[in-house]
Amino acid sequence: MNVISDNALTQQMQLQLAPLYRLSLSILRSRSDAQDAVQQGMLRAWEKRRQVSEESKIRAWLTRIVVNECRNIQRKRMRVFPVSQMPEDARAEERPGDALKEAMDALEEKLRTPLLLHYMEGFSEKEIAGILGIPQTTVKSRMYRARRALRIELEDAEVRFI
Repeated sequence: MNVISDNALTQQMQLQLAPLYRLSLSILRSRSDAQDAVQQGMLRAWEKRRQVSEESKIRAWLTRIVVNECRNIQRKRMRVFPVSQMPEDARAEERPGDALKEAMDALEEKLRTPLLLHYMEGFSEKEIAGILGIPQTTVKSRMYRARRALRIELEDAEVRFI
């Protein structure tokens, strides 16, 4: 098996830091949790670096690891914080007024994440399916439902702004 050099992996990890942080922040909605997810993801990737054999697959592999770390953090949150004690507005760190951002944030995570991976990070539906561990048809239907929900929300937002 052909193994990626440590230098090549390190370079790819550095290139992916900002996109992975953006993705983590959109999933977790907390800067500190997003930073933790990326840091833990990079650590896990480094520990498992001998598992990836093609440099072209490093980006998707790193993304899947970080998405899994986000899910781990979410599971820990649910065990630690009772729902009744969770803050009502988890978007305190965001700038108000951006209709698209607010509409994206209003989407369920399972609808928002495939859209972000596709439009913001440039992954194909097939790559997203591999990253999220779901069938490609599920990715397509979630993206369709997400776009439809965004269209409705943004049409409503335009009416409110007029």
